[in-house]
Amino acid sequence: MLAMGKPAEFAMSEAYFLYHSIGQYPGKARDLAAAMAELAVVWGTADDGQWAYVLPKRQRFIDRWRAILNAAPGTMTTFENVTSAFHGLLLSLPKGHLRGRLVLVGADCFPSNHFLLAGMAEAHGFTLKTVPLRQGAAFVEDEDFLEAWTPEVGLALLTWVSSTTSHRIALRQMVARGRQMGSLIGVDITQGAGLIPFDVGSPEVDFAVSTSLKWMCGTPGAGVLYLSPRLIGACRPELRGWFSQPDPFNWDITKFGYARDIRRFDNGTPGVMAALASLPALDWHAGQDISGLLAHNRALSARIIVAVDELGLTLLTPRDPEKRGGSVMVQMPDRLPAAAVVGAFRGLGITTDARGQTLRLSPGAVTTEAGTERLIEALRKVLG
Repeated sequence: MLAMGKPAEFAMSEAYFLYHSIGQYPGKARDLAAAMAELAVVWGTADDGQWAYVLPKRQRFIDRWRAILNAAPGTMTTFENVTSAFHGLLLSLPKGHLRGRLVLVGADCFPSNHFLLAGMAEAHGFTLKTVPLRQGAAFVEDEDFLEAWTPEVGLALLTWVSSTTSHRIALRQMVARGRQMGSLIGVDITQGAGLIPFDVGSPEVDFAVSTSLKWMCGTPGAGVLYLSPRLIGACRPELRGWFSQPDPFNWDITKFGYARDIRRFDNGTPGVMAALASLPALDWHAGQDISGLLAHNRALSARIIVAVDELGLTLLTPRDPEKRGGSVMVQMPDRLPAAAVVGAFRGLGITTDARGQTLRLSPGAVTTEAGTERLIEALRKVLG
């Protein structure tokens, strides 16, 4: 186990580099506690005011997300996570749409999405085509993905920003290819949403999935699905219920009809806890200078990259800011187990994580220049 001297005093938040996993902002604990306390009072009061309180707040959560993605009204709804949103979308497609066709993903997609597709392929009659990494490469090259995108592809799921390298794809080029091939185009925007501008209409994508956990600083369970208004009417969600209807209070069990907008994906009584718990974070985010948040991230990331070079470490993240998300991923030498490095840093109040030998560093709103210098000094010490 690596051992390092612990300073007498340190600020825990200033050296926080975990935005690829859980985002933080000043006052988050206070705001979250207040929101949950208010909900407890409303839900625990013996009157009939509960739904009139929680449903508008859920809608405000959705509207905050719509503003982030420049999405039209009636095109976004809530899901527990990215995987469930993607699953719900897949099962809603016209019967046989994917049968006999390819579903295209990259080998550096989020594993949960690949697990889902691999398990659905046989039952739904499609072939999962995974674009591989080149020998020794850290991420799938854009040109390899484009070459693999043939007319046989019925649906492609693009990973906008990789969770293990922070590589950001050439989205416009990808979408243009997808339109040429006549494929459905979906994007997992989880690792960049809220930090890097994303507009669902420019270039126009067919669907997008994300979560509120990361740069949005929300809580688990607050996933979202965007679906193009061109496609909503053709989708028939398999999981349906009273909230899927134009009027949820239709009690005639012989007459069901889907809502015209994305509410058709809402099925039974909606879960609201995650949306209400994440709403303070989204309200905070809406009040920020988003370009300033990105500039702050870029400045600290650039400093880390310079240090990585000086220390002789291997950078896994693209150097060009236009080709990366908000993270800097570093390959640690085999003689230093990355998990042990993370543990040593934790003892110094420096918050990071690792995937295998990849050290993941994501500076955000609470991360400071001083915290970044502490990280670099700690790296220098562990390298000896």
